[in-house]
Amino acid sequence: MAISQVTELGTCYTLDELKVLREFCQAEDLRLYLDGARLANAAAHLGCSLANLAAHADVLSFGATKNGAVGAEAVVVMAEELAASAPFLRKQQTQLASKMRYLSAQFLGLMEDQLWLHNARHANAMAARLADGIRDAPGVELWQTVEANAVFALLQPAHIARLQRVREFYEWDPAAHVVRWMTAFDTTEADIDVFVADVRQTAVRP
Repeated sequence: MAISQVTELGTCYTLDELKVLREFCQAEDLRLYLDGARLANAAAHLGCSLANLAAHADVLSFGATKNGAVGAEAVVVMAEELAASAPFLRKQQTQLASKMRYLSAQFLGLMEDQLWLHNARHANAMAARLADGIRDAPGVELWQTVEANAVFALLQPAHIARLQRVREFYEWDPAAHVVRWMTAFDTTEADIDVFVADVRQTAVRP
């Protein structure tokens, strides 16, 4: 079984929910893989350690690219019986990059003084600021609970079109007119405030 933490909808599995999934997989003789491209954001939201999250998975990815690294992801094998074959599988699937030490060094910087957590908390806080800023905007409805660094909102098609003339963003579900706005480790309060102003201005524009 493969799950994402944070999920594709920007929400987080609680530790209790992860425990239930883990127990189900064990009962059904399944492995549990945790896609953690935004694992740091989940830890920041839940107020738990990475170890608390990893305890429920056989294998997980610890994402760095979306949390301040130039480009690096770490695959962590928690199940001891799978660890021996991991180097072979990595090389067989062409995931053994040349000069791997330079990619790995990025994690040294992120782990020092818990920079990974600082970055994730900041990104989450910026998403919360964005959600608060648009919550009562005309014709805007928050589509998902904001738990990490993603804001999903429901807008009228004309509003989306006007806003996309001044801001580039992803339309998550064109049929339902749902958009997705992401914040990051380097998003500033000023960035959010300007975007909120654009959302409000395009919402009331004739």
